Amino acid sequence: MELMMNKADTAFILAAAGLVLLMTPGLALFYGGMVRSKNVLGTIMQSLIMIALISIEWVYIGYSMSFGPDIGGFIGSLEWFALNGVTNAPSPDYASTIPQTVFMIYQCMFAVITPALITGAFAERVRFGPFVIFSVLWSIFVYNPVCHWIWGAGGWLGNMGVMDFAGGLVVHLTCGVAALAGVLVLGPRRGYGRSSFMPHNLPLTMLGTALLWFGWFGFNGGSALAADEVAATAFVATHLAAMAGMGMWVVMERIYQGKATTLGAASGAISGLATITPTAGFVGPNAAILIGLIAGVVCYLFVNAKERMKLDDSLDVVGIHGVGGLAGTLCLGIFASKAVNPGGVDGLLNGNPGQLLIQLQGVVIVGVYTFIVSWVLFKVIHATMGMRLSEESEVEGLDSTEHSETAYNN
Repeated sequence: MELMMNKADTAFILAAAGLVLLMTPGLALFYGGMVRSKNVLGTIMQSLIMIALISIEWVYIGYSMSFGPDIGGFIGSLEWFALNGVTNAPSPDYASTIPQTVFMIYQCMFAVITPALITGAFAERVRFGPFVIFSVLWSIFVYNPVCHWIWGAGGWLGNMGVMDFAGGLVVHLTCGVAALAGVLVLGPRRGYGRSSFMPHNLPLTMLGTALLWFGWFGFNGGSALAADEVAATAFVATHLAAMAGMGMWVVMERIYQGKATTLGAASGAISGLATITPTAGFVGPNAAILIGLIAGVVCYLFVNAKERMKLDDSLDVVGIHGVGGLAGTLCLGIFASKAVNPGGVDGLLNGNPGQLLIQLQGVVIVGVYTFIVSWVLFKVIHATMGMRLSEESEVEGLDSTEHSETAYNN
């Protein structure tokens, strides 16, 4: 591969990295508005602190484990510890037209937001210290290996043909499955099923939705790693799936509940964004709209079934990110087209049914691995340190008991 630095590509990926970084504080607002007022700062902090924690982890070991020289297809070596050898020269394995440092910092933003996404599942009930330890260990033992398997040079799932354009498996399925493990280990919030857990500030959530939607153009569009036609394809698909997911969720609310809600519109948009992520660079506009409509249906149905399953997934991480990542990964195996992206694959509808089976294998392998490791981490940390707040602290709220702050002064 010829390595030739391209200033336009470099500027584009730097801007995309900034957009993806914006998603984490956007997520903090999105989640913060949905919890009760006594927990808003604690919930925001759980996302915000990931920017510091995971960036440090990424510089010293995360990038090397995820993208460093391959060891048996399973993990990258620590040859690039502390970014040793990571220079401004292009990388022949990942991005031949941008500095490797730019690729590194772009991927850092993905690593940051993924554990932050998990926090919505156990919102309002975990202690800050044990949560921090869990997040760092989860990044090391789940995110980094799965990232290498699929995106790393020599990764075994990538070699098997599993495709993931921008993180349906690496980001959304892993965080959704980890969220499920956390809910099962930690249990529901006190009073779940008996008390009201209504969002305290939906305008804050809508602002977070807008920032996430905006940042997602960097998340998906930037995953082309060049300012080219694939980036354009991903950008268009991202917007169309989001608007279709929003529209379909609102329709589902009208059918089942009689009224459309702003929270439903926000949830539908995020479901469309999560579901298009793995396939954004591989499908045209009409397929993207269809995928968004599918997201609006399947994510809505799962979210509204969680009470019957007695699953206190507080802010619908399992139902939106887990289900959306799973559905989108399978949609790739159905709708992907080499006519849209010659560097991609054809799916079922374009004469390659085998790709759907490969995608299903990827879902099962990543899902099972993530659940087992996440469950063990939750179990061990909860048993040794106690992740749950005490009953008194949970009643008083995270802001006061964990951070000695209050969001709103009377």
